[in-house]
Amino acid sequence: MISISRAALGGVMLGGVMLGAAMLAAAWGGAARADVITHLPTSDMMVALTFDACENRTPATFDRKIVDYLVAEKIPVTLFVSGRFAEHNRDDLKALAAHDFVEIENHSLSHNNHMEQMDDAAVRREVADNDALLFQITGRHTHLFRFPAGNFSPRVLADVEALGYKVVHWTFASGDPIRGLRPGELTQWVLTKTKAGSILVFHINGRGWATGDALPDIVAELRRRNVRFVRLDSLIQ
Repeated sequence: MISISRAALGGVMLGGVMLGAAMLAAAWGGAARADVITHLPTSDMMVALTFDACENRTPATFDRKIVDYLVAEKIPVTLFVSGRFAEHNRDDLKALAAHDFVEIENHSLSHNNHMEQMDDAAVRREVADNDALLFQITGRHTHLFRFPAGNFSPRVLADVEALGYKVVHWTFASGDPIRGLRPGELTQWVLTKTKAGSILVFHINGRGWATGDALPDIVAELRRRNVRFVRLDSLIQ
């Protein structure tokens, strides 16, 4: 899931190995395009904390350490939720959506990692059917979309935008799907890269291996820098 140039990623020492742009990109997939939103439209000290809640063949559940921390701290957050994940986590998703600081957005129905290979009708169904499902569970319609694995083409991007959506990815890859990543390494990387207007991305489905342990330190340091966390929909309409 990568929507910025691989060159912009640079490199980071993770688990004793220097991971450069190519390896970080491989952890997230995808390709770069300028017309996908990767930065908040502000120069103020605001940051969007976003999480992907998704699954493919294996059922997944919410990472309780992350959820409990976000709720306890009442941190404005945006969750991009896929339909399969929503079906398996209906009660927890409904409870989370009841908090006014939690925004629920669209991450496709089946989380097919190559929507660019789908025909136009199938792409539209992935978005519209997932919106209907999420509305059934949460009582809210979605307005923002994130492509699974960050893979898309101009054609499927146009399909999604024709449904009234803005596509939002992230400013840089956090690398949290990398197995063996230690919390301190994740914390250092994210804090080094985060700037005013950054859109941060992590996983809340148990696939962010170090995120639950790293998140409190990341948030504490950003708060020390006078960063204000915002929901995406507060700045992106």
